[in-house]
Amino acid sequence: MAGADSIDNPQRRNFLESITTVVGAGGAAVATWPLISSMNPSTDILANSTTEVDLSNIPPGGTHTVAWQGKPVFIVHRTSEEIAKVHSTVSIKDPEADDKRAKNSKWLVVIGICTHLGCVPNRSPEGWLCACHGSKYDDSGRIVSGPAPKNLEVPPYKFVTDTKILIG
Repeated sequence: MAGADSIDNPQRRNFLESITTVVGAGGAAVATWPLISSMNPSTDILANSTTEVDLSNIPPGGTHTVAWQGKPVFIVHRTSEEIAKVHSTVSIKDPEADDKRAKNSKWLVVIGICTHLGCVPNRSPEGWLCACHGSKYDDSGRIVSGPAPKNLEVPPYKFVTDTKILIG
């Protein structure tokens, strides 16, 4: 006859199986935690996820460049002449109205990377010129001519106040 401390006791065997299962599951969870944690963005990326920009220092007709997620972002304080000019022109390659690109017609915010091969275009009197392969963009960041297939990208941004925007 088997006693309570006997190896053949089924209650003792069930208890040991339960404890082994719990310890094994806990060990598996602890072992996978570093893998799951490594999938989160690093702290330096999280720090660059948003950028707040003070617009009060940019004069009409002026351009300010800031970094956002490692990319240059052009912020242009457009004059009334520049605004009128962009409303009269339309990109043939990638047609998009200026009203859809600029949340406030006085301010244009675009990522300063050419959509052809990733060069950084330079500001010109007509908008931007990518010196690498000759793509030209207007004052709304729309492709006018050259090999670039699309307009300059507009990052997600919002006006926090009349003189501050939050990019990202």
